[in-house]
Amino acid sequence: MSLFDGIESNVAFYSRLYPAVFNSSEGVYIFDVQNRRYIDFLAGAGSLNYGHNNPILKKKLISYIESNGVTHGLDMMTLAKKEFLSVFHEKILKPRNLSYIVQFTGPTGTNSVEAALKICRNVTGRQNIIAFTNAFHGVTLGSLAVTGGRFYRAAAGVPLNNVFRLPYDGEHDNSFDSINYISEKLTTSNSEIDKPAGVIVEVLQGEGGLNKASIKWLQELQELCKRHGMLLIVDEIQTGCGRTGDFFSFEKARIYPDIVTLAKSLSGYGLPFAVALIKPCYDNWKPGQHNGTFRGNNLAFVTATETFKYYWKNSEFSEAVVHKSLLIKNRLKEITDKYEKHGFQHKGLGMMQGIDFMDGKVVNEICRNAFLKGVIVEPCGPTSNVLKILPPLIIDNSCLHKALDTIADSIDEVINNKMRC
Repeated sequence: MSLFDGIESNVAFYSRLYPAVFNSSEGVYIFDVQNRRYIDFLAGAGSLNYGHNNPILKKKLISYIESNGVTHGLDMMTLAKKEFLSVFHEKILKPRNLSYIVQFTGPTGTNSVEAALKICRNVTGRQNIIAFTNAFHGVTLGSLAVTGGRFYRAAAGVPLNNVFRLPYDGEHDNSFDSINYISEKLTTSNSEIDKPAGVIVEVLQGEGGLNKASIKWLQELQELCKRHGMLLIVDEIQTGCGRTGDFFSFEKARIYPDIVTLAKSLSGYGLPFAVALIKPCYDNWKPGQHNGTFRGNNLAFVTATETFKYYWKNSEFSEAVVHKSLLIKNRLKEITDKYEKHGFQHKGLGMMQGIDFMDGKVVNEICRNAFLKGVIVEPCGPTSNVLKILPPLIIDNSCLHKALDTIADSIDEVINNKMRC
């Protein structure tokens, strides 16, 4: 029995999927103690959009630490925070004509979701939240209540109430119009549904299986919220910071959410950092009403600021992501076409794509096979039925092709072995 097995909790997950002791990392690569190199298509579950130990960000971070810059500052004003707010406004919000107040929440995505749900309820005086099937928003009690997976919800130990769940766009082969359904319920005087405080949605469901909402559906959802005085929360925790090409995944839909949750790659360096972006008219917090010790991660402010300055100074980085997204899409389509009779489906958007194999055991075997070949890739979906491609956005074309070749080989081996059995 290893030290990890003997002392670490059973709740550990990724260490069981990738049984190696990792020691160092650089760019798109992570190395184990045997100095074996792996191409990382997990990327910290989307926290490493700019790669491991990004040299541009590392240089800035080391300089800040060596100058005795403030590391921990609660929510006090620091120069690092000031520069973050200034650059975030100038490089990200202003070019997109977005006006948001920035709330620094606790350091992870679930903290920003908790804050967003509270805002909806405080502003409207209502309790219910509309959420969607297969959603994943975190595992603290509020965010867990709006998360769809029974596996996660079963661990709560208490009722998870005040949530009304609807089918996500495209579910049931588009035979169910969730927008029209809830619209009718909310306009009927004797409806059994109390008017909700807000709606929380992912443009692209990451853990839920790479389900993608249509532009039309998102626009209709926003209009529904406006008609009934509900706040629209868009969860950008995994899809934000360039994952779909644009900085925010909702940009192409031309919607303006009332609240946006951001975390994961916000720091740019894998450091804990989360915020809730709030339309100014809804920022009705009283000072200290929603707090947390680790809201002032100044190291994350420093790397995030440098990320915006370097990668988001113009459209070049975004265009490169779009180009690589097309490479991924074409390669995955080749695989689904090859196995057309099996009915495997290409899913996803941007550099967050995958294949639905409709069988979690098959996907887990593919992941294990790819790991042995030097590529780390993970399953997602309600039954781990989808293979998720989630590389760092800075990956070059050569490495991208190499990793996709390896994954394709792993798929061939697993499917062919399965057919022989």
